Amino acid sequence: MKVLLLAGGFGTRLSEYTETVPKPMVSIGGRPILWHIMRSFAHYGHKDFYVALGYKATLLKEYFLHYRFLNANFTVDLTTGVVSPHQVDEADWRVTLVDTGLESMTGGRVKRLQSFIGNEPFMLTYGDGVADIDLDALLSFHRSHGKMVTVTAVHPGARFGELMIDDGKVNCFQEKPQMGLGWINGGYFVIEPDFFDLITGDSTVLEREPLEQAALMGELMAYQHDGFWQCMDTKRDYDMLNNLWHIGRAPWRV
Repeated sequence: MKVLLLAGGFGTRLSEYTETVPKPMVSIGGRPILWHIMRSFAHYGHKDFYVALGYKATLLKEYFLHYRFLNANFTVDLTTGVVSPHQVDEADWRVTLVDTGLESMTGGRVKRLQSFIGNEPFMLTYGDGVADIDLDALLSFHRSHGKMVTVTAVHPGARFGELMIDDGKVNCFQEKPQMGLGWINGGYFVIEPDFFDLITGDSTVLEREPLEQAALMGELMAYQHDGFWQCMDTKRDYDMLNNLWHIGRAPWRV
């Protein structure tokens, strides 16, 4: 199934890094977070990617254009100019990069990719969040209900340690747990092509009119994911995700 990745935003809340690179190119363990997301999809056999670009689009284009050599050792024959790669990363992905405009909103970026997606269902997610979602289960759930859109619902990560107290006694201490109540939009959508009709143009915000309309029509279903999910909105998120990767405890690692 085709996978649409939203990678065009300005990433202003992570300005420590996004002044020089777009947020999807900010690295975790030496690789762009977008690479981690794509690797998760590829693990489940979804390797046909369509990346909606905007802010600093050229940097993303250059990364994938030179991907083979950026992720390998190589020898350059300075006499002939021949480059011979060694230990190549054999990612068998097909990546289509589309400039969807600097100022387009999320819905507008999706609409601009309609001609590439065609009249078929597709998967969609943001270029700044990682998760250990079972994409086979997500897809099976979507196919089981027959509605237009499935969104993955996740628990937001708590910002502070949680104490369970009984009569002054701390019975349980959990450092920054996943919240047990409440669900938020975690991305990782499965969408039928009729959804494009709900998007009017570049100024449309995906999370407002189109998804709100789908919900009013009874065409929006939620796949509830109780596992790991984390977006990279702040330096704190960046540090946490990199730490998980470096100590070998990254739940999204496949």
